[in-house]
Amino acid sequence: MLYYSLQIDTSIDKYDMINGILGVKSNSPHAGWEFGIEQKDDDEYIHFIDYFLSILKDKYEQLEVIGVTRNDISVWMLYEYEGQCNMEFSSEDMYNLGKEGIVLCVSCWEK
Repeated sequence: MLYYSLQIDTSIDKYDMINGILGVKSNSPHAGWEFGIEQKDDDEYIHFIDYFLSILKDKYEQLEVIGVTRNDISVWMLYEYEGQCNMEFSSEDMYNLGKEGIVLCVSCWEK
């Protein structure tokens, strides 16, 4: 199982404003605002970094108005695996995240 999420560390009273700015609705009950996507084992790879950055594109100033800075934003990859765990990220993806000041977080655990 692969789960990707765009997370914003903020209070619940800002959720509706963030939903409106980003054009997607928080879909997770976790702490903070979160928009997640699950990739099933037989699904095609989801270019989650590009997708999440496209959601954020040109919206940082609007987010700052409500008190959300780039330091509050992170992109997550959660991976449940069997056997060996390997992953790689393209230099372009890493560059694009770094250029925007967005943190990539990866959490892996064995089934």
